[in-house]
Amino acid sequence: MNITKRMGLAIFVGMLPALIIYIGIAMIPVAMSFYYSFFNWNGLSHMSFIGLDNYISVLKDGIFWKGVTNNLFMMLSGILGQLPVGLFFAVILNRSLRGLKVYRSVLFLPVIISAVIVSLIWNMVYGTESGLLNNVLGLFGLGSWKQNWLGAPQWGMLSVSITYLWQNYGFYMVIFLAGLQNIPEEIREAAVMDGATGWKRFWLITLPMLKETIWVTLIFSISNSFRIFDLIYVMTAGGPAHNTEVMTIYMYTQAFNNSDFGLGSSVSILILLFSLIAIYAAKLITRRNG
Repeated sequence: MNITKRMGLAIFVGMLPALIIYIGIAMIPVAMSFYYSFFNWNGLSHMSFIGLDNYISVLKDGIFWKGVTNNLFMMLSGILGQLPVGLFFAVILNRSLRGLKVYRSVLFLPVIISAVIVSLIWNMVYGTESGLLNNVLGLFGLGSWKQNWLGAPQWGMLSVSITYLWQNYGFYMVIFLAGLQNIPEEIREAAVMDGATGWKRFWLITLPMLKETIWVTLIFSISNSFRIFDLIYVMTAGGPAHNTEVMTIYMYTQAFNNSDFGLGSSVSILILLFSLIAIYAAKLITRRNG
């Protein structure tokens, strides 16, 4: 019993620094935002308690709901885009290939590039006059397909979501690759002996074995889609006419541009609430399908 207690104490002491850091950079700021959300405060003057007025104002604002819609679009593009692409490359890299380390490094490269640099690169791709995409279309005689990719209402969010996919698929590729390498080789050999090869082996053996890994990537994808800010802010700043605005940009505008920290804090709490609801909904769906 003493040994068990000592092991438990040792584990707690080992986790304590990380716990303190997590409380300091995550829990305390969330608690402060929740507190500020009930006040009218510009960051400098006296704080006045206004109850739920900030939440009511936000929920009545059509621009905020436009941001919610765009966040849901980013969430779906992440789940339906980043995860399948990451899994696809993970399956390819889980084989014996010449130059495998080089391929892994190249495919993971977008993850380690700053979001600001990624935004600037893709701004050059989507540029209206001298953008790479429009120039390529012109070279192939498809000049009529040229678009203002970031400015057109029907193309803005799609263009941003492609950039978002390119930046983050490598992160999920690494997670899936780790999951694939943890599948015992005996199971694969038994599947081959039973006649399960190719797509059939992947669908009936590999994918079910990755169930927990898929759940982890799903949580990451949902939470990241609600936290996205710098990529869109540098590319479009939420424009034109709030066409690409997400909740984080709306929060930034209210808090720092309009100097309404109470309203901005209420938006941050709503972002947290919506992300938790989305994760819980995903959990219910995966349980039902499982």
